[in-house]
Amino acid sequence: MVERVPMSTQGYEKLRDELKRLEKVDRFEVVKSIEVARAHGDLKENAEYHAAKERQGHIEGRIMELKDKLGRAEVINCLDVPTGRAVFGTVVSLLDLETDDTIRYQLLGTEEADVKKGSISVFSPLGRSILGKEVGDEVVAKTPGGVREFEVIEIVASSFP
Repeated sequence: MVERVPMSTQGYEKLRDELKRLEKVDRFEVVKSIEVARAHGDLKENAEYHAAKERQGHIEGRIMELKDKLGRAEVINCLDVPTGRAVFGTVVSLLDLETDDTIRYQLLGTEEADVKKGSISVFSPLGRSILGKEVGDEVVAKTPGGVREFEVIEIVASSFP
């Protein structure tokens, strides 16, 4: 069975746009760089050539990775998710029971997670601890900084920009 990769509509579009850019722009630019470097002569000691070939390998690897993820994508419209429980796409507000600080995260896939922008992966320790919780539930998460305890204070359907 194929393992599905959950992602938001915006995340899917972002990956699709990156794939298009890699295939239609970056791939051709690196081929030109290789041709220019070849024209400089001896390839054994040609750092420019080796750097371009390495970049080509990275581009081709990323293209394969993106095609795989997009092919297995389970696209979820985060504006239409149910809000009775914390699920993929919901924005969950948590009260830190130790500090009384409130934090807010949107639960997204690994490719889209960016703590600085307010999103975490549903596969992260905190994300896994939040999934399925309802308002009023306690969340205990084992984080790199130790065990943290939170209370779910709000769950909304929203999509961060």
